[in-house]
Amino acid sequence: MALHSQIFQITSEEAFRDTAMDVFKFQFENNPVYRSFCDLLYKHPSDISTIEEIPFLPIQFFKTHHVLSSKECIQRTFTSSGTTGSTVSKHLVTDVSIYEESFKKGFDHFYGNIKDYTVLALLPSYLERSGSSLIHMVDNLIKASERPESGFYLNELDLLSEKLRTVDGQGKKVVLIGVSFALLDLVETHRFQLENTIVMETGGMKGRRKEIIREALHQQLKKGFGVATIHSEYGMTELFSQAYSTGGGTFHCPPWMKVFTRDPDDPLAPQKAGKTGGLNIIDLANINSCSFIATQDLGKVHEKGSFEVLGRFDHSDIRGCNLMVM
Repeated sequence: MALHSQIFQITSEEAFRDTAMDVFKFQFENNPVYRSFCDLLYKHPSDISTIEEIPFLPIQFFKTHHVLSSKECIQRTFTSSGTTGSTVSKHLVTDVSIYEESFKKGFDHFYGNIKDYTVLALLPSYLERSGSSLIHMVDNLIKASERPESGFYLNELDLLSEKLRTVDGQGKKVVLIGVSFALLDLVETHRFQLENTIVMETGGMKGRRKEIIREALHQQLKKGFGVATIHSEYGMTELFSQAYSTGGGTFHCPPWMKVFTRDPDDPLAPQKAGKTGGLNIIDLANINSCSFIATQDLGKVHEKGSFEVLGRFDHSDIRGCNLMVM
């Protein structure tokens, strides 16, 4: 079975670990940037016997290098949002169908068939620029829902409010996915008492509002939408997979994704579950880029693999790994 197909067939811890080792060997041989990073650490597949020992590439490399494990033509380039003058991350995609398979199967894993939902999207900061992987994902989910009510909303809060009340009131299952500042804008001008809607925030104020902790954000959103819980999506430009929280800020991964923590003061030292540290992510769907990424997020991983995101490193672009200069 081809590695790409093998990834989405994972159903056990053993299968994940075996596949992760296969992907590590493949990317060591086929990704020049990752190979150079491993060489600088004197890490070779022959030295690695567990997935915890696999080197995690600092996510900043996506800002400065072409991180590729494939020689195929680039089909799409996903880019991160950034402040004016800042360097953005670029995820070069040679097979966009793998990304689409990952997010469709990931949604199905946590929420069931997308055709059971009306998908409403309030993502103005993403719609206002090109290259967003989140927009590509949500656009595909909207189309896959096959419901005429599904769609994007930019600044039409009155129109969205009317549509949300109508569809929810008809007893139809709804997913409202929105960036945090826009969801707050919506509940400050409209009040709801939703009964059939999952409200899902994607995080981030994107410079439009002052950042607040997740608990405070969720309290405001729960009150405004009249729901018991707020769901969250955890993803990023450099990943092909998403983790989801169904409430309380505890995220769960699909079977082909796993999260670890590293010592915040020693980026090459892995930590046991329960300690706060930098989040390292294995995303096997990143088969054609790099599946082993050291992010700039701080968090905590629980014994059974769920995790929390607690913040970000200060000065994260310069902290983390002094082996980045190659």
